[in-house]
Amino acid sequence: MQIKSLFDFMDDIDNKGQNIKALTYVSLFSSAGVGCYGFKQQKFKCVATNEYLEKRLKIQQYNNKCTFSTGYIQGDISTKEIQDKIYKELDNNNVKDLDVLIATPPCQGMSVANHKKKDETKRNSLVVESIKIVDKIKPKVFVFENVRAFLNTICTDIDEVDKAISEVIKLRLGGDYNILSKIVNFKDYGANSSRTRTLVIGVRKDLVNISPYQLFPKKQKAKVLKELISDLPPLSTMGEIDKDDIYHAFRRYDKKMLAWIENIKEGQSAFDNSESHRVPHQIKDGKIVFNQNKNGDKYSRWYWDRVAPCIHTRNDILSSQSTIHPTDDRVFSIRELMKMMTIPNGFRWSEIDFKILNRLSDGEKKRFLKEEELNIRHCIGEAVPTKIFEQIASNIKEALNNKKISINEINKLIEENNFLEKDILKQFLEKNPLKLNINILYNISELSNLKRTETKAYFTREDIVFNVISKLPDFKGKKVIKILEPSVGIGNFLPQLFKRYEDIDSVILDVIDIDSNSLEILRILLQKSKIPKNFTINFINADFLLWDNKYQYDLVVGNPPFGKIIKNKELLDRYKLNSYNKKTNNLFSFFIEKSCEIAKNVSLIVPKSLINSPEFNQTRELLEQYNMQNITDYGEKAFKGVKIETISFMLDTFSKKIDTQITIESYITNSVMYQDKKYIFSNEFPYWLIYRNSFFDMVVNKMELDIYESFRDRQITKKNTLSNGKIRVLKSRNIASNSIKNIENYDCFMDEIDSFVVSKYLNQNNIILIPNLTYNPRATFLPKNSIADGSVALLRAKNNTEITSNHLEYYNTREFIEYYKIARNRGTRSLNIDNNSVKFFGLLKEI
Repeated sequence: MQIKSLFDFMDDIDNKGQNIKALTYVSLFSSAGVGCYGFKQQKFKCVATNEYLEKRLKIQQYNNKCTFSTGYIQGDISTKEIQDKIYKELDNNNVKDLDVLIATPPCQGMSVANHKKKDETKRNSLVVESIKIVDKIKPKVFVFENVRAFLNTICTDIDEVDKAISEVIKLRLGGDYNILSKIVNFKDYGANSSRTRTLVIGVRKDLVNISPYQLFPKKQKAKVLKELISDLPPLSTMGEIDKDDIYHAFRRYDKKMLAWIENIKEGQSAFDNSESHRVPHQIKDGKIVFNQNKNGDKYSRWYWDRVAPCIHTRNDILSSQSTIHPTDDRVFSIRELMKMMTIPNGFRWSEIDFKILNRLSDGEKKRFLKEEELNIRHCIGEAVPTKIFEQIASNIKEALNNKKISINEINKLIEENNFLEKDILKQFLEKNPLKLNINILYNISELSNLKRTETKAYFTREDIVFNVISKLPDFKGKKVIKILEPSVGIGNFLPQLFKRYEDIDSVILDVIDIDSNSLEILRILLQKSKIPKNFTINFINADFLLWDNKYQYDLVVGNPPFGKIIKNKELLDRYKLNSYNKKTNNLFSFFIEKSCEIAKNVSLIVPKSLINSPEFNQTRELLEQYNMQNITDYGEKAFKGVKIETISFMLDTFSKKIDTQITIESYITNSVMYQDKKYIFSNEFPYWLIYRNSFFDMVVNKMELDIYESFRDRQITKKNTLSNGKIRVLKSRNIASNSIKNIENYDCFMDEIDSFVVSKYLNQNNIILIPNLTYNPRATFLPKNSIADGSVALLRAKNNTEITSNHLEYYNTREFIEYYKIARNRGTRSLNIDNNSVKFFGLLKEI
């Protein structure tokens, strides 16, 4: 098969890095720059780097990290002066949109190795300074790294309230970023020493089809210590320095300690010695007082056949944790530590060239080490392994520099190569002659499948999939979980489900689709993305709504079809047979109900109309019986090129305890907030109000609600109207506040309206006109000899309530307009005034 060359432009003309603008980064709490040296290796440009201690910042200068000398910023980052210097460097480097911000704030208050934690909350609040800077600069990507306890540690937030760091990150940055937080051991991701840390990666939400999972370092096997350092010469004499490497030296210690360690074997501690004089001790008042072994690994000799231990800041002393060489009676040398922490040999610890250092006399070398060794060792002990950040930098570069292909370009490729023929498409996917990445293959597959369009099952972008996946339960403690994707299509959710549950022993994943062709394509795509060993996938070709499931699932997740069943009444009746909400014909509502029946947790992307349409009153009623944990409002941003508003939700159907709060995330307001469920699901109002706040309540208290009943014409179309006639047909643009506007080449008329339902309002008194589909509400009375088409709602007061022009004037005030946005859940599409939303047009109690 010969593929036409539409995608020839994808052959990157700058595979060698030519013509690609250097990506930029800022590094906070950067110490000696060991970790972010990985970004330098990937040719990133450092705009600014901040470190409190001058001696550590100098090491970054030795490595030529920043372009301008002003980029090295020494001082307390919590001060306005230092923060302003960072912002100024963005201007100096002409950086309008920073690519990456890295922050590794101090961890003393969180570290298990720190026994003096009495009041570190304020110190931990330096984390908040990082969050504030991210929020102000809004880089494309941010990376936080810290100790295992990082996310659960308490800090003082901007509002002076103490909160867990995870909560502060979520509330302050979750509106703008998709955020992945994982506790990992760096030895599983490219480092050569054990180092359990928290890694947080945030990707700005406007970067479509980029998931934080793409940027996370890849799993790989670490070298054991023998593979890593056995090529270095042994050091047997205290003070000995390798003649070819000043950084490979035997660090001196008190000679009395030699007896404590000289007889211990790999894995043993000096505290294991049977002879009392060989057990670490002090002499006080002529008596032996044995030292304490608080962490259980003091004065311990490490193993040759294991991955190197965690490197701490006090790697210079025998009494620290697992610092002793497997054979030599000494702590690990600087060079050995560098290999463990994947620090390149070319990294400079001094402004003096390495070759010149090695030519110094023994005395000069010892003086150099006496001055510099402790600082170097401490810098290594608090660093991020260079390889970890180098991988992240590489992944960011690949993601940001990948050529973006438009839907139009993909459609052209489909048309020119006849991919609507499934066999041709399958052959293309199997061979992938254009060497397209997996995301583009998914896009081609989805857009080639006409049946998916017919059922309104839209392609879910990778960033939106992540947003859903990130909120799923982690199932900690469970060895086996069962997951169902009820409308899998070509499997957009699967690659990130693999990542989400890679640490579960066994995952049984059932994937259902009504279209057998989609399942065949999915199998081909999965071969290219590789199914993890802990996943067992069962492919089921069936109609989910009629399918007889065998067991209860731990989770149902996916993006069900949104279409209505109109023509096939027999099928609709079967769907409705056991449904709770029988007033809808929409497939997604039936999917919600069945999912709740068969799963303990349910997470689906559905139309936003779920939260406010009268059609789904009963569906909302059903959902309120369960533990709704999260609602994310995507507005129109989830599906490019499709004018539909969507939300996703995370629902726990199993727990007896119902949370009082729910997390609301909004792509419209770029915010994350906690709402009280009783507050936003209140029976005072006709539907859920996810943006409800004190301002809304203030306006409500000014008015009497539920005054009107509404009508919307569904018969009048353009072909029924004339440019002149007996009866004027008013449309939305004709409606002003307490007046009617005449608009040339827009106004229309009819001569006969008796056959139209709207005729019942002709020449009736006190009928109020309000435009549909607008955030700019305005109202006026219906004039004589006029009616309105479907772009205008006709309101009639209940119980003969008297309405005045002053009442109507309020609907066009700034106050009411903002209130109305909240009342309509900041929607943009479903703004027709129906029997639910009309209740929000109240009457002021005092005029």
